[in-house]
Amino acid sequence: MKAVVVSETNGPEGMELREVPEPDHSGKVLIDVAATGVSFPDLLMTRGEYQLRPKLPFVSGAEVAGTVLAAPSGAACAVGDRVMAVTTLGGFAERVAIDPSRVLPLPPELSFAEGAAMVMNYLTAEFALSTRAVLRAGETVVVLGAGGGIGAAAIQIARSGGARVIAVVRRAGMEQHLHTLGADHVVALGEGWTHRVAECAGGVGVDVVVDPVGGPVFDEALRVLSPGGRFLVIGFAAGSIPTVKVNRLLLRNISVAGVAFGAWVGGRPDELHRLNDSLREHVRRGLRPSVGESYELAEVPAALSALAEGRVRGKAVVVQK
Repeated sequence: MKAVVVSETNGPEGMELREVPEPDHSGKVLIDVAATGVSFPDLLMTRGEYQLRPKLPFVSGAEVAGTVLAAPSGAACAVGDRVMAVTTLGGFAERVAIDPSRVLPLPPELSFAEGAAMVMNYLTAEFALSTRAVLRAGETVVVLGAGGGIGAAAIQIARSGGARVIAVVRRAGMEQHLHTLGADHVVALGEGWTHRVAECAGGVGVDVVVDPVGGPVFDEALRVLSPGGRFLVIGFAAGSIPTVKVNRLLLRNISVAGVAFGAWVGGRPDELHRLNDSLREHVRRGLRPSVGESYELAEVPAALSALAEGRVRGKAVVVQK
Protein backbone atom coordinates (compact mmCIF):
# COMPACT_ATOMS: atom_id res chain seq x y z
CA MET A 1 0.00 0.00 0.00
CA LYS A 2 1.01 3.63 -0.35
CA ALA A 3 1.88 5.86 2.60
CA VAL A 4 3.67 9.15 3.21
CA VAL A 5 6.77 8.27 5.20
CA VAL A 6 8.84 10.58 7.39
CA SER A 7 12.44 9.55 6.74
CA GLU A 8 14.15 12.65 8.23
CA THR A 9 13.00 15.08 10.92
CA ASN A 10 13.80 18.19 8.91
CA GLY A 11 10.21 19.27 8.35
CA PRO A 12 7.72 18.35 5.63
CA GLU A 13 10.52 18.10 3.06
CA GLY A 14 11.66 14.97 4.91
CA MET A 15 8.48 13.12 3.81
CA GLU A 16 7.95 11.00 0.72
CA LEU A 17 5.18 8.87 -0.78
CA ARG A 18 6.26 5.25 -1.08
CA GLU A 19 5.11 1.64 -0.91
CA VAL A 20 5.04 0.18 2.61
CA PRO A 21 3.88 -3.17 4.05
CA GLU A 22 0.23 -3.63 4.94
CA PRO A 23 -0.41 -2.92 8.65
CA ASP A 24 -0.72 -5.88 11.00
CA HIS A 25 -4.32 -5.73 12.17
CA SER A 26 -4.29 -8.66 14.60
CA GLY A 27 -6.70 -7.65 17.39
CA LYS A 28 -7.21 -4.28 15.72
CA VAL A 29 -9.67 -2.57 13.42
CA LEU A 30 -8.40 -2.24 9.85
CA ILE A 31 -9.68 0.94 8.20
CA ASP A 32 -9.72 1.76 4.50
CA VAL A 33 -8.76 5.43 4.81
CA ALA A 34 -10.95 7.85 2.87
CA ALA A 35 -9.72 11.08 4.48
CA THR A 36 -7.06 12.18 6.95
CA GLY A 37 -6.95 15.40 8.93
CA VAL A 38 -3.85 17.59 8.77
CA SER A 39 -2.97 18.56 12.33
CA PHE A 40 -0.32 20.61 14.10
CA PRO A 41 1.14 17.55 15.91
CA ASP A 42 1.80 16.02 12.47
CA LEU A 43 3.88 19.07 11.58
CA LEU A 44 5.78 19.03 14.88
CA MET A 45 6.58 15.32 14.43
CA THR A 46 8.22 16.01 11.06
CA ARG A 47 10.55 18.40 12.91
CA GLY A 48 11.19 16.12 15.89
CA GLU A 49 9.58 18.75 18.12
CA TYR A 50 6.55 16.84 19.41
CA GLN A 51 6.46 15.01 22.75
CA LEU A 52 5.95 11.77 20.82
CA ARG A 53 9.10 11.04 18.82
CA PRO A 54 8.66 7.83 16.83
CA LYS A 55 11.68 5.94 15.53
CA LEU A 56 12.50 6.77 11.92
CA PRO A 57 11.11 6.00 9.43
CA PHE A 58 7.46 6.42 10.43
CA VAL A 59 4.07 7.39 9.03
CA SER A 60 2.36 10.32 10.73
CA GLY A 61 -1.34 11.20 10.58
CA ALA A 62 -3.30 11.44 13.83
CA GLU A 63 -6.93 11.31 12.63
CA VAL A 64 -8.77 9.47 9.89
CA ALA A 65 -12.20 8.65 8.56
CA GLY A 66 -13.00 5.66 6.40
CA THR A 67 -14.62 2.25 6.13
CA VAL A 68 -13.95 -0.80 8.30
CA LEU A 69 -12.28 -3.62 6.36
CA ALA A 70 -11.79 -5.97 9.32
CA ALA A 71 -12.62 -5.91 13.02
CA PRO A 72 -11.80 -8.29 15.89
CA SER A 73 -14.47 -10.15 17.82
CA GLY A 74 -16.10 -7.93 20.42
CA ALA A 75 -15.34 -4.64 18.66
CA ALA A 76 -18.14 -2.06 18.59
CA CYS A 77 -17.78 -1.71 14.80
CA ALA A 78 -18.18 -4.19 11.94
CA VAL A 79 -16.97 -4.61 8.38
CA GLY A 80 -18.50 -1.93 6.17
CA ASP A 81 -19.13 0.59 8.96
CA ARG A 82 -18.28 4.26 8.35
CA VAL A 83 -15.96 5.32 11.16
CA MET A 84 -13.47 7.90 12.31
CA ALA A 85 -10.50 7.19 14.55
CA VAL A 86 -7.81 8.76 16.70
CA THR A 87 -4.77 7.09 15.16
CA THR A 88 -1.91 9.25 16.55
CA LEU A 89 0.33 7.69 13.88
CA GLY A 90 -0.23 5.98 10.53
CA GLY A 91 -3.05 8.11 9.14
CA PHE A 92 -1.28 9.33 6.00
CA ALA A 93 -1.69 5.96 4.34
CA GLU A 94 -4.20 3.99 2.30
CA ARG A 95 -5.01 1.76 5.27
CA VAL A 96 -4.42 1.91 9.00
CA ALA A 97 -4.89 -0.53 11.90
CA ILE A 98 -6.01 0.85 15.24
CA ASP A 99 -7.14 -0.40 18.65
CA PRO A 100 -10.95 -0.79 18.71
CA SER A 101 -11.25 1.59 21.69
CA ARG A 102 -10.04 4.46 19.48
CA VAL A 103 -12.54 3.90 16.69
CA LEU A 104 -15.70 6.03 16.70
CA PRO A 105 -18.87 5.88 14.61
CA LEU A 106 -18.99 8.53 11.89
CA PRO A 107 -22.25 10.49 12.21
CA PRO A 108 -24.43 9.78 9.15
CA GLU A 109 -24.81 13.52 8.56
CA LEU A 110 -21.07 13.90 7.84
CA SER A 111 -18.89 13.15 4.84
CA PHE A 112 -15.56 11.36 5.26
CA ALA A 113 -13.73 14.69 4.86
CA GLU A 114 -15.88 16.26 7.58
CA GLY A 115 -15.29 13.25 9.81
CA ALA A 116 -11.52 13.51 9.42
CA ALA A 117 -11.75 17.23 10.14
CA MET A 118 -13.74 16.58 13.31
CA VAL A 119 -11.55 14.13 15.18
CA MET A 120 -8.70 16.05 16.81
CA ASN A 121 -9.85 19.66 16.70
CA TYR A 122 -13.48 19.17 17.64
CA LEU A 123 -12.85 16.55 20.32
CA THR A 124 -10.19 18.87 21.76
CA ALA A 125 -12.53 21.86 21.69
CA GLU A 126 -15.34 19.85 23.27
CA PHE A 127 -12.98 18.63 26.00
CA ALA A 128 -11.70 22.17 26.56
CA LEU A 129 -15.08 23.85 26.81
CA SER A 130 -17.23 21.20 28.46
CA THR A 131 -14.74 19.45 30.76
CA ARG A 132 -12.00 21.97 31.52
CA ALA A 133 -14.02 25.21 31.41
CA VAL A 134 -17.45 23.76 32.28
CA LEU A 135 -18.96 26.29 29.88
CA ARG A 136 -22.52 27.40 30.58
CA ALA A 137 -25.08 28.79 28.18
CA GLY A 138 -25.09 32.59 28.16
CA GLU A 139 -21.38 32.96 28.97
CA THR A 140 -18.96 34.87 26.72
CA VAL A 141 -16.02 33.08 25.10
CA VAL A 142 -13.00 34.69 23.41
CA VAL A 143 -11.30 32.47 20.83
CA LEU A 144 -7.71 33.36 19.95
CA GLY A 145 -6.24 32.04 16.71
CA ALA A 146 -9.78 31.92 15.39
CA GLY A 147 -8.64 31.44 11.79
CA GLY A 148 -7.14 28.00 12.48
CA GLY A 149 -8.64 24.55 12.96
CA ILE A 150 -8.88 24.64 16.76
CA GLY A 151 -10.27 28.16 16.57
CA ALA A 152 -13.01 27.18 14.14
CA ALA A 153 -13.97 24.19 16.27
CA ALA A 154 -14.06 26.26 19.46
CA ILE A 155 -16.28 28.90 17.83
CA GLN A 156 -18.77 26.34 16.59
CA ILE A 157 -18.93 24.30 19.78
CA ALA A 158 -19.18 27.35 22.05
CA ARG A 159 -21.99 28.75 19.92
CA SER A 160 -23.77 25.39 19.79
CA GLY A 161 -23.58 25.34 23.59
CA GLY A 162 -25.36 28.68 23.87
CA ALA A 163 -22.36 30.95 24.48
CA ARG A 164 -21.63 34.34 22.95
CA VAL A 165 -18.39 34.20 20.92
CA ILE A 166 -15.75 36.84 20.22
CA ALA A 167 -13.27 35.64 17.59
CA VAL A 168 -9.77 37.16 17.58
CA VAL A 169 -7.79 36.70 14.36
CA ARG A 170 -4.52 37.99 12.93
CA ARG A 171 -5.24 37.33 9.25
CA ALA A 172 -7.20 39.88 7.25
CA GLY A 173 -10.27 38.95 5.26
CA MET A 174 -11.58 36.37 7.76
CA GLU A 175 -14.56 38.28 9.12
CA GLN A 176 -17.31 36.76 6.97
CA HIS A 177 -15.94 33.24 7.40
CA LEU A 178 -15.82 33.57 11.19
CA HIS A 179 -19.32 35.05 11.36
CA THR A 180 -20.52 32.10 9.26
CA LEU A 181 -19.00 29.72 11.82
CA GLY A 182 -20.98 31.45 14.57
CA ALA A 183 -18.81 34.28 15.92
CA ASP A 184 -20.90 37.17 17.23
CA HIS A 185 -17.96 39.58 16.97
CA VAL A 186 -14.64 39.47 15.10
CA VAL A 187 -11.66 41.44 16.44
CA ALA A 188 -8.39 41.91 14.56
CA LEU A 189 -5.31 41.10 16.62
CA GLY A 190 -3.26 44.28 16.82
CA GLU A 191 -2.73 47.32 18.95
CA GLY A 192 -5.70 47.91 21.24
CA TRP A 193 -7.34 44.57 20.53
CA THR A 194 -8.15 43.94 24.20
CA HIS A 195 -10.09 47.22 24.36
CA ARG A 196 -12.16 46.13 21.37
CA VAL A 197 -12.84 42.77 23.04
CA ALA A 198 -13.95 44.61 26.19
CA GLU A 199 -16.33 46.74 24.13
CA CYS A 200 -17.81 43.65 22.49
CA ALA A 201 -18.29 42.10 25.94
CA GLY A 202 -20.11 45.18 27.19
CA GLY A 203 -17.24 46.28 29.42
CA VAL A 204 -17.70 43.47 31.94
CA GLY A 205 -14.95 41.06 30.88
CA VAL A 206 -15.37 37.59 29.44
CA ASP A 207 -15.88 34.22 31.06
CA VAL A 208 -13.57 31.99 29.01
CA VAL A 209 -10.52 32.50 26.78
CA VAL A 210 -9.51 29.71 24.39
CA ASP A 211 -5.80 30.00 23.50
CA PRO A 212 -4.13 27.67 20.99
CA VAL A 213 -1.56 30.38 20.20
CA GLY A 214 0.56 31.15 23.29
CA GLY A 215 3.37 33.64 22.91
CA PRO A 216 3.13 37.31 23.94
CA VAL A 217 -0.63 37.50 23.36
CA PHE A 218 -1.11 35.37 26.50
CA ASP A 219 -0.45 38.21 28.96
CA GLU A 220 -2.78 40.58 27.15
CA ALA A 221 -5.53 37.97 26.92
CA LEU A 222 -5.48 37.37 30.68
CA ARG A 223 -6.63 40.96 31.16
CA VAL A 224 -9.91 40.43 29.31
CA LEU A 225 -11.13 37.81 31.80
CA SER A 226 -13.76 38.79 34.33
CA PRO A 227 -13.36 37.70 37.98
CA GLY A 228 -13.92 33.95 38.08
CA GLY A 229 -12.91 33.60 34.42
CA ARG A 230 -11.17 30.56 32.96
CA PHE A 231 -8.20 30.63 30.57
CA LEU A 232 -7.71 27.50 28.45
CA VAL A 233 -4.16 26.72 27.29
CA ILE A 234 -4.42 24.44 24.23
CA GLY A 235 -1.15 24.98 22.40
CA PHE A 236 1.67 27.26 21.37
CA ALA A 237 1.27 27.93 17.67
CA ALA A 238 3.17 31.21 18.12
CA GLY A 239 6.23 29.17 19.03
CA SER A 240 6.98 30.42 22.55
CA ILE A 241 5.61 29.18 25.85
CA PRO A 242 4.37 32.03 28.09
CA THR A 243 4.60 32.28 31.87
CA VAL A 244 2.22 33.87 34.34
CA LYS A 245 2.72 35.45 37.76
CA VAL A 246 0.27 33.56 39.91
CA ASN A 247 -0.59 36.60 42.01
CA ARG A 248 -2.59 37.79 38.97
CA LEU A 249 -4.68 34.64 39.27
CA LEU A 250 -5.10 35.01 43.00
CA LEU A 251 -6.15 38.66 43.09
CA ARG A 252 -8.77 38.27 40.36
CA ASN A 253 -9.95 34.72 41.16
CA ILE A 254 -9.18 33.49 37.65
CA SER A 255 -8.03 30.05 36.54
CA VAL A 256 -5.54 28.88 33.92
CA ALA A 257 -6.34 25.34 32.79
CA GLY A 258 -4.24 23.07 30.60
CA VAL A 259 -6.03 21.26 27.78
CA ALA A 260 -4.19 18.11 26.63
CA PHE A 261 -6.89 16.04 24.98
CA GLY A 262 -4.61 13.17 23.94
CA ALA A 263 -3.07 12.78 27.38
CA TRP A 264 -6.51 12.88 29.00
CA VAL A 265 -8.16 10.17 26.88
CA GLY A 266 -5.00 8.05 26.51
CA GLY A 267 -5.84 5.98 29.57
CA ARG A 268 -9.56 6.77 29.60
CA PRO A 269 -11.22 5.20 26.54
CA ASP A 270 -14.65 5.83 28.05
CA GLU A 271 -13.89 9.56 28.03
CA LEU A 272 -13.15 9.47 24.31
CA HIS A 273 -16.55 7.98 23.61
CA ARG A 274 -18.30 10.32 26.04
CA LEU A 275 -16.81 13.35 24.32
CA ASN A 276 -17.75 11.93 20.93
CA ASP A 277 -21.34 11.44 22.11
CA SER A 278 -21.41 15.12 23.03
CA LEU A 279 -20.06 16.02 19.60
CA ARG A 280 -22.79 13.98 17.95
CA GLU A 281 -25.35 16.10 19.79
CA HIS A 282 -23.76 19.22 18.31
CA VAL A 283 -23.92 17.61 14.86
CA ARG A 284 -27.61 16.81 15.33
CA ARG A 285 -28.14 20.49 16.13
CA GLY A 286 -26.53 21.45 12.84
CA LEU A 287 -22.78 21.71 13.48
CA ARG A 288 -20.67 20.82 10.45
CA PRO A 289 -16.86 20.70 10.69
CA SER A 290 -15.11 23.50 8.83
CA VAL A 291 -13.16 21.85 6.01
CA GLY A 292 -10.70 24.19 4.32
CA GLU A 293 -8.28 23.05 1.63
CA SER A 294 -8.27 19.46 0.37
CA TYR A 295 -5.11 17.65 -0.73
CA GLU A 296 -4.21 14.31 -2.29
CA LEU A 297 -2.02 11.77 -0.46
CA ALA A 298 1.08 12.75 -2.44
CA GLU A 299 0.52 16.37 -1.38
CA VAL A 300 0.85 15.82 2.38
CA PRO A 301 4.19 17.72 2.55
CA ALA A 302 2.55 20.68 0.80
CA ALA A 303 -0.40 20.54 3.22
CA LEU A 304 1.90 20.59 6.25
CA SER A 305 3.96 23.42 4.76
CA ALA A 306 0.78 25.44 4.25
CA LEU A 307 -0.15 24.78 7.89
CA ALA A 308 3.31 25.89 9.05
CA GLU A 309 3.04 29.11 7.06
CA GLY A 310 -0.45 29.99 8.33
CA ARG A 311 -2.06 29.57 4.91
CA VAL A 312 -4.76 27.10 6.01
CA ARG A 313 -8.22 28.45 6.81
CA GLY A 314 -10.12 26.09 9.08
CA LYS A 315 -9.02 22.47 8.68
CA ALA A 316 -6.97 20.97 5.84
CA VAL A 317 -7.85 17.41 4.88
CA VAL A 318 -6.14 14.78 2.73
CA VAL A 319 -8.82 13.04 0.67
CA GLN A 320 -8.20 9.69 -1.02
CA LYS A 321 -11.68 8.57 -2.09
